[in-house]
Amino acid sequence: MPLMTSAMKPIHVIGAGLAGSEAAMQIARAGVPVVLHEMRPVRATDAHKTDHCAELVCSNSFRSDDSDANAVGLLHAELRAAGSIIFACADTHQVPAGAALAVDRDGFSAAVTAALEAEPLIEFRREEIIDLPPEDWDNVIIATGPLTSDALAERIRSLTGEESLAFFDAIAPIVHHDSINFDVAFMQSRYDKVGPGGDGADYVNCPMDKAQYEAFIDALLAGEKTEFKEWEKNTPYFEGCLPIEVMAERGRETLRFGPMKPIGLTDPRTERRPWAVVQLRQDNALGTLFNMVGFQTKLKHGEQARVFRTIPGLENAEFARLGGIHRNTFLNAPKLLDERLRLKAAPRLRFAGQITGVEGYVESCAMGLLAGRFAAAERLGTECPAPPATTALGALLAHVTGGHLDSESTKNLFQPMNVNFGLFPDVPQPEGLKRKLKGLDRKRAMTARAKADLVGWLG
Repeated sequence: MPLMTSAMKPIHVIGAGLAGSEAAMQIARAGVPVVLHEMRPVRATDAHKTDHCAELVCSNSFRSDDSDANAVGLLHAELRAAGSIIFACADTHQVPAGAALAVDRDGFSAAVTAALEAEPLIEFRREEIIDLPPEDWDNVIIATGPLTSDALAERIRSLTGEESLAFFDAIAPIVHHDSINFDVAFMQSRYDKVGPGGDGADYVNCPMDKAQYEAFIDALLAGEKTEFKEWEKNTPYFEGCLPIEVMAERGRETLRFGPMKPIGLTDPRTERRPWAVVQLRQDNALGTLFNMVGFQTKLKHGEQARVFRTIPGLENAEFARLGGIHRNTFLNAPKLLDERLRLKAAPRLRFAGQITGVEGYVESCAMGLLAGRFAAAERLGTECPAPPATTALGALLAHVTGGHLDSESTKNLFQPMNVNFGLFPDVPQPEGLKRKLKGLDRKRAMTARAKADLVGWLG
């Protein structure tokens, strides 16, 4: 590792969310000083509740931890192998969640904050950056996330000549465990699958018959929704995080084939699969709070309590947090950023996290890790190649920087994306195998290749 000198200029990281926290730690571990700017608590946001770094404002789940057959689980494995501080803290503060990796959100963010504050090469500055960084900040990472302040977003728009795109990200309610009626609800993971920290019965399941489901859909559609401001009305949602009432408006069966699908679950009272199921996932280490899975909503708070108490098992539910909605912004990254996440119009500025056009906690962390490594290498005068496109990190970077797009014109259609196997190059057909690789075999071949290729990149 190159040695830091006292005269080495720091790299500035703006935003201490998942991406900014990861970037700052990667830079410091490379021996380069960091100034980490975070506007909370000087200026609050509509979604954050604390001034901790890496606070999780929506779900407490990092999604699937299966690194053999799931793209996001593979990204978990790659981030761990690359020394991610986010995943070190997530693993320490995990709670049962079937095959997923979920965390005690308060313990997790407190641990990330403590780790960053204990790092001697990181200087914290609690302040809002409302303008473009001064010119003498020659190496900057902007990781301000989905809630980038209006002032800074406007400066970025002015610099790039591009209108940042926007969508709404909805937050699911959290229920007190002791208010759930377990004469009706039951504990089971889908297909009884056991995941990290779990035992195969990690989710609370609230079963519905057909009549109950139809009544719930009627109540949901009739419920009073949050009104958007005039300038927000044409802002599109991200398809992977739609409010449940928006899904219901697309068809009465949409929820039953989405977040309320009953596949892999058996109601012990009837010994049959329910018509539909509402699942709740543990949200804290004590097991006192449970998150309504996939129930992002823009119903008004009073309506949420009324409508969600029509769900069997939640008749007397007490809510620790009701759902909400916030505006999200991201760059048209394939047009604006180069292959090292630098802004083409001003290469001293690098972007990381959701603002680059990735969606999800894990993906945001990944972009922070890459931005931190690229920035540190630049400061040290060394080379940090992009990860191979066969890895989850490389596939995600290719999505953001446009490597997967066929033509310049398609870059105008850029939308946020979770990591998925559709972003990976296909695997060669094994010699001597007559049938084409597909399904689980294809996924396992992709993950095995990725893990081998990542070793070379990290080496």
